[in-house]
Amino acid sequence: MPSDAAPDQSAADGYLQRAHLLAELGRYDEGIGELTALIATEPAHVPALTMLARMHLAADRPAEALAAAEAAVAAAGGPSVPEPPAVGTPDAETPTSDMPGAVPPAAGEVVPALVARGFALLDLERWKEAAATADEILARAPGDAYAQRSAAAVLSASRNGQAALDAAWRGVELAQDEPEAHLVLGLVAVRLQLFDLAERAYREALRLDPELGDAGQDVGVARLERRRYAETLEHLTALADLPVARPDPVRTVNDGVRRLLLSVAGWSLLASVLVAALASASSGASRLFAVLAVAGTAVLLRRPATWRPGLREAMSRGLVVPVYAAAAAVVLLLVYALVGGPFPLVGAITASVVAGVTAFVRR
Repeated sequence: MPSDAAPDQSAADGYLQRAHLLAELGRYDEGIGELTALIATEPAHVPALTMLARMHLAADRPAEALAAAEAAVAAAGGPSVPEPPAVGTPDAETPTSDMPGAVPPAAGEVVPALVARGFALLDLERWKEAAATADEILARAPGDAYAQRSAAAVLSASRNGQAALDAAWRGVELAQDEPEAHLVLGLVAVRLQLFDLAERAYREALRLDPELGDAGQDVGVARLERRRYAETLEHLTALADLPVARPDPVRTVNDGVRRLLLSVAGWSLLASVLVAALASASSGASRLFAVLAVAGTAVLLRRPATWRPGLREAMSRGLVVPVYAAAAAVVLLLVYALVGGPFPLVGAITASVVAGVTAFVRR
């Protein structure tokens, strides 16, 4: 009955959410316990089986991951692990789900399960079956960026060659703004010894996500693929004696200081305008608001995330004007709060604008 379906779905979602949260905390066994409880009541729950496979992969248990992935693929209506063709048997005669009478499963459900199966087969060094799984992924979702780059990564490790490179390029074309797509292209290129392409691809991935350089330290299942790709690429570049691009520390410091200055300048400008508007109605109220605005700026500056190392070095590299202008805006607001008068407010507004404009243009 419909009244029973909603609670069941709600309970299943609760199990999945708890399992995902536990996995992101690195507590895989507890997350697996949540999924096992769900699967006990719904043995063919594809998302739960797929997440279970990914958790086993994250916990370095490829055999258990393969069993869960197989169950997920079967529940989604996908094929079982394809056997390598017999000697003399054309690939075209290999049974597929495209045979007459077969209804292909929804790619949205079966592709993540196939990806998990491909990774598990790679970890078990069952190369031919992994490559066959990658071929199945490519055939099922030619227009899906996740499927294309995942299949490219599996092919690169199992069989390599032009097919892996083509799939990686296709993944980039379909999702040019996703760093994982460029990361996979770099991974495939390194294995094919296309080192210039690999370096460009990895630099582009870092440009899109500067935190990608530390992806190997991620935990959980949400970024499982990214962690695997980053670890593998770093290992391969080390073997090839190639430098792996890293975020520029100077640029990182400058960007952090600039974001802080823009926040202070924006807050000071807004507060100064509001104080000026209140001054016409009540001088006392506007001065009290100026005190609160300065206190808010102090709270902003006390947040640990906003203090970046190398402030003096950043000032020496061209940020001295916005730093002093932002400080002047806050001081002038405080002066207005103490003594009143229009000139401190005019100065605070001017200093805020100077700080914001110079911080923005000096990239």
